[in-house]
Amino acid sequence: MKQLLQNVKNGQLDLAEVPVPRAEGNRLLVRTHASLISAGTERMVAELARKGLLGKARARPDLVKKVLAKLRRDGLLATLASVQDQLDRWMPLGYSAAGEVVAVGPAVGRFRPGQRVACAGAGVANHAEYNAVPELLAAAVPDGVSDEAAAYATLGAIALQGIRNADVRVGEYVVVVGLGLLGQLAVEILRAAGCRVAGLDPVASRRELAAAAGAELVLSPQASAVPAVRSWSRRLGADAVLITAATASNAPVELAAELARDRARVVMVGVTGMNIPRKAYYEKELTFIVSRSYGPGRYDRQYEEHGHDYPPGYVRWTEGRNLQAFLDLVASGRVRPERLTTHRFGIERAAEAFDLILRGREPYLGVVLEYPRPASPPPPRIALSALPRRPLAKSTLGVSFIGAGSFARSVL
Repeated sequence: MKQLLQNVKNGQLDLAEVPVPRAEGNRLLVRTHASLISAGTERMVAELARKGLLGKARARPDLVKKVLAKLRRDGLLATLASVQDQLDRWMPLGYSAAGEVVAVGPAVGRFRPGQRVACAGAGVANHAEYNAVPELLAAAVPDGVSDEAAAYATLGAIALQGIRNADVRVGEYVVVVGLGLLGQLAVEILRAAGCRVAGLDPVASRRELAAAAGAELVLSPQASAVPAVRSWSRRLGADAVLITAATASNAPVELAAELARDRARVVMVGVTGMNIPRKAYYEKELTFIVSRSYGPGRYDRQYEEHGHDYPPGYVRWTEGRNLQAFLDLVASGRVRPERLTTHRFGIERAAEAFDLILRGREPYLGVVLEYPRPASPPPPRIALSALPRRPLAKSTLGVSFIGAGSFARSVL
């Protein structure tokens, strides 16, 4: 099967021929019909991979600290070998896809072959013709929802989790700062929840798109936005501010404090500077929350990999249930993700799709990859090139190793 990979060292993309994964344990084998390129997250990942060593170090100081700690612990040679090994590898891309179940593992109880599902998770919902997906990272696609719309489910769950963290009520005034994919989806979900919505973005076409989705007020994020939002909210200020922007600037966090009323909620859903101005947040006693991905269960291996779900009486909205809730909103017609799609590419043109989001030669928003639909999956196989055997003298002891992972390559 074909899968899109990126070299961590130099950012090179490769549509590689790799083995089809197997449906084992609590996993289902999904034939991908459509996958969505996250123009924010995946662009940042691709840009980081294309940077040199110094650029990577500046962008990820947290990793520099880990390297220095290893240097003190293991010495120079071991550290250099480990760094080189981490750089000299290929990373799968993608985390939001939809397709058809073709096989299920023995521990899967909620899905069956032939059922359409949306899939979530980096390293799980890859830009690949087939994916092996843990049961709790999949959600059933309702009838009437297209594969393309279902491919937006992961980003929809991210927006939905941010809204849940904002704890909004019917009739409240909510400002969405940043009208990219997450912001546009948040606008529609908030409208479906009965909220009054304003949207801020420097790009006029995105403001127009948000207005068409029901945003009552759309503005450029400038100083003039503050009095406009105050007037719109009957001089109350915003009950909640969702930051769905992607920028290194601290401006969205500062602007959110000006837009919010006393004791409002500010929720970080995107990625921006987070040097919080204490005086502004203190004087209004604002609550600042960083929303974690798709919802409870994220980054919990027991939930994601081993299938240990949380009881709904204690955790009503897990990441899996957020995925399903978003798909149900799409089925009801209250959220229409397909209106956000600006470009479609076949998987064989995936490099062109990433070139579009990296170079920005033309406006884009939702970029969808489409996949062929063979009658049956190819059999799992691994093709290895044979290495020449070197004869050993009878007096020499030979040792063989099975497995050539990171440890083997850096230590043995």
